Amino acid sequence: MTRQRLMVALKRVYEEPEPGDGTRVLVERLWPRGFSKKRARVDLWLKEIAPSSELRTWYGHDPEKFAEFRRRYETELASETGQAALAQLRELAKQGPVTLVFATHDTEHSNAVVLHDLLLRVS
Repeated sequence: MTRQRLMVALKRVYEEPEPGDGTRVLVERLWPRGFSKKRARVDLWLKEIAPSSELRTWYGHDPEKFAEFRRRYETELASETGQAALAQLRELAKQGPVTLVFATHDTEHSNAVVLHDLLLRVS
């Protein structure tokens, strides 16, 4: 059986959308401050896949906590809700390119990076 290679990209919501983005999925629990829905041009806001408020608060975007954040976030994603949201993302990616849209300034230490890795790991 041939494995299908998923095309999953990452992009900050503040970057201009491009035609090659494919389906744009916002993977944040909160809407990006000061940003209109029209300007964001996201196709889907998948709040359910974002880290819990408790985990986000604990993490505080501290790069030194990223490894533990990843572990805790993957545990959250193992829940029924998390698995359903991941399955929805996988299905979208099987249909064509998907761009995970996020708001954080740190492009290397975000929940979108964890999601990207998970999607490509199982594709």
